Amino acid sequence: MKSGINRNRFTFGLGTIGRDMLYALVSMYLMFYLTDILDLPDSTLWWLTGILFAARVFDAVNDPVMGIFIDNTNSRFGKFKPWIAAGAVLTGIFTVLLFTDFGLRGTSYLVMFTIIYLCWDISFTANDIGYWSMLPSLSIDQKEREKIGAFARICADVGLFAVVVGIVPVTEALGNIFGSMTKAYFVFSVVIALLMLLGQSITVFGVSELKGVFRVESATTLKGMFKVIFHNDQLLYTTIAMALFMIGYTTTTSFGLYYFKYAYGDENMYSIFALVLGVSQIAALAVFPIFSRRFDRKKLYAGATVFVVVGYVLFFLSPADMKYIGVAGVLIFLGEAFIQLLMLMFLADTIEYGQWKLGRRNDSITLSLQPFINKMGGAVASGIVGATVIISGISTAVSKEDVTAQGLLILKLSMLGIPLLCILAGYLIYRLKYRIDEEMYNRIISDLKERGDISLED
Repeated sequence: MKSGINRNRFTFGLGTIGRDMLYALVSMYLMFYLTDILDLPDSTLWWLTGILFAARVFDAVNDPVMGIFIDNTNSRFGKFKPWIAAGAVLTGIFTVLLFTDFGLRGTSYLVMFTIIYLCWDISFTANDIGYWSMLPSLSIDQKEREKIGAFARICADVGLFAVVVGIVPVTEALGNIFGSMTKAYFVFSVVIALLMLLGQSITVFGVSELKGVFRVESATTLKGMFKVIFHNDQLLYTTIAMALFMIGYTTTTSFGLYYFKYAYGDENMYSIFALVLGVSQIAALAVFPIFSRRFDRKKLYAGATVFVVVGYVLFFLSPADMKYIGVAGVLIFLGEAFIQLLMLMFLADTIEYGQWKLGRRNDSITLSLQPFINKMGGAVASGIVGATVIISGISTAVSKEDVTAQGLLILKLSMLGIPLLCILAGYLIYRLKYRIDEEMYNRIISDLKERGDISLED
């Protein structure tokens, strides 16, 4: 049993390295590819900003519907793995197409981009919901979930920061080899798509779910989906708090390359800065279980939020000097690492709460709200980034000298001011409304066992 738990911890986590590399490429650098690599005109960029926002909102709303399909899946491979596998293959294909320069411009490019991006969104949704909704089926022990979740978040951050650190030097090297930055991004996307397929294969073939533990339930209907979401008060409040946090987090990270190119004045320093932040965030996740044994989740969230607030304020007030923004960045990402993992645990625990309150488990519908949240965060972030780079004059600038003081202030307000307000709002909602602490969770599990909804022996 112990070896199976350890195997699940590693095979589940390792599977997301390539996945998060791919997601980082699309969510953080697709806009940069459109503005600085393809060098599209402002008229096209305004349309693309609207298209990206609308597409992400539309697909985010459809995430719970995908959760219904997965919850109702009953195959010999389980209900999660078929969606993980199919989603990984299709997502890889559409990612490569997003970073392919077909030579089209104007209306024809907008139509092609919209179709490919929608297909990418749907494919990644199937994979993402299948992947994360598998987590609660690996263990019902809170501490073990934290260990599995912490290692998965470490692997996710390894993937994310591998792209963040490597995208500038690697694409520049590929550009020198192939004589074109458009070809460089194309090759880069192919490599990352292959890495995603490799990692997801580790999960699909390596993870073993709990079997015979949860009561078999009837199929979930569309009406049942709304009941799962809106009648589970703890799920609803967690979703709102997570969405506000992700809007702030994604907006800040999406501005990174723009900041170093147009505010700091040296985009090559972006990779060094990202490396420091990546190591800090991964280190924070690695020590999370130690802090979790000493402090409850409420205290961990409060401490992490203090780190984030201090970091944002320091970053905003700092000159373009690595000594100051480096310290600020470390504080922000240490705090955000804890918050991201805590949010995932809060969301996972609402599954048993919903089963206890409503009589149904619905892993996939519940966990489908994580990609819903990520996409809503990405949608709002893409809208903020797209509008900011146009309004501030960055979209037509070549270097730092081409951006006015007013333009730089707009950049910093969008990158730091708006995100901090969102993160603080999310924390307040958690403190006022979330109540599944360790004592309540243990009582819920005990009641579910007595009712026969869970048959796992102590």
